[in-house]
Amino acid sequence: MFFTPFCSRLAAGLLACGLGISAAAQTASPGLPPDVTALLARAKVPPDALAVLVTDAAPALNGKPAPLLSWRANAAMNPASVMKLVTTYAGLELLGPSFTWATPVYVDGTVAGGVLQGNLVIQGRGDPKLVQERLWLLLRRVQGLGVKTITGDILLDRSAFAASTQQAADFDGEPQRPYNVVPDALLLNFKTVAMTFTPNPGNGSASVSFEPPLAGVQMQPRVPLSAGQNAGQGSPSLAACGDYRAQLKADFTDPYRMAFNGSYPVACGEKVWAVAYADPASYAERAVAGMWQEMGGKLGGRVREGRATPGQAPAFEMASPPLAEVIRDINKFSNNVMAQQLFLTLGQASGGPPAGGASMEASRAVVAQWWRERMGGQEQPVLDNGSGLSRQARITPQGLARLLQTAYVSGAMPELMASLPISGVDGTLRRSKSGVSQGWAHLKTGSLRDATALAGYVHSPSGRRLVLVAIINHPNANAARPALDALVNWAVKEGSL
Repeated sequence: MFFTPFCSRLAAGLLACGLGISAAAQTASPGLPPDVTALLARAKVPPDALAVLVTDAAPALNGKPAPLLSWRANAAMNPASVMKLVTTYAGLELLGPSFTWATPVYVDGTVAGGVLQGNLVIQGRGDPKLVQERLWLLLRRVQGLGVKTITGDILLDRSAFAASTQQAADFDGEPQRPYNVVPDALLLNFKTVAMTFTPNPGNGSASVSFEPPLAGVQMQPRVPLSAGQNAGQGSPSLAACGDYRAQLKADFTDPYRMAFNGSYPVACGEKVWAVAYADPASYAERAVAGMWQEMGGKLGGRVREGRATPGQAPAFEMASPPLAEVIRDINKFSNNVMAQQLFLTLGQASGGPPAGGASMEASRAVVAQWWRERMGGQEQPVLDNGSGLSRQARITPQGLARLLQTAYVSGAMPELMASLPISGVDGTLRRSKSGVSQGWAHLKTGSLRDATALAGYVHSPSGRRLVLVAIINHPNANAARPALDALVNWAVKEGSL
């Protein structure tokens, strides 16, 4: 009795909600919902740039019904970040949801009176979430061993990953964008610097705090507030704020100096801006040295590259959050470097680290073998780095749907589904204008310059669970995002018009 009126009201609302395109039915492509066709046309994207499959999540349990919609479902497409579904589901199956990464710390010397006579060694093994807070905890545990002063060096062992020629600027020439950060066996804080701007109208400036502190880098502590702004009246205005990043005229090209040549609009209130550090190769050394110094530690030598002594027992190990938590960050916020860290770890799933360290080649081989065993060898994806930040990666909607159907009837289903953004609620879909589907779909998003995609699970008021995969490859792909939103709405209504 409780659910009947609720579902009736929802169903009525779903049927009443339209996109206001009266001529859509006249321009529909055969097989595609009219609203979707019309919105593709509005974005100047031809129907053959779209590939879609909407089908039951568990067809074997529902009499194997025909797909609700199949449009170019066997076309090999660039899925952008939707490829993270392959990486994260493979991770859940090959590693397990409780898998954690360990970061061993070695004391190479003797400790007496608060002094380590020797070196400290931190060995990275691929932890995707060794962020600033956890680096502080790691160094606090070092101090808990009675170490306040280190007479030698702090050695950073990054040998768990093979040397790579990959550079942050390779993909699109934007090396300071956090999404371009490259993987590292000792990935600290995603190799980014988070700047918090806090306006103080009383002295006409905004304070700037930088996290983490980087040793040897001058960081400008304040910037002037924009002239003509009235800070004392009401709440900050987004319109008055404008493009505050452009107004700051930041200069981050010099690894030894982070500076601003402009001003900060007081109307913006407090803002946080994260950028990838200009010299990523030295980031870990600077972050460890800066944090150790800030915590009152003293260092006689320096922070540098090094290796742990084979066979030596660690003083302790810093454990990462479990994989089930890590994949929520990867999928809900589409974190590229975390996905690549996981992908590299998969190359070790069949044994210990390969000679020379984990590599993309080894991981591609492991995931390809897993796909053959679990998906029957059909619709084999073209893998690159596991994150979708690629021009070469390819997969078909049929292949992604097969993966999602396999996951749906597996023990990993709750963890995978919980990792996906919820339409109109959180993650990369928090600002989705999906309308009637708000809260009714768990979908991974993907977006590149010429690709946009959605893939995941759609729930209908009748209780039916569907798999939806939709990929657009076209120079105007991102303008066609409303067409994908309309497709999700259509799926929630189970194809009703």
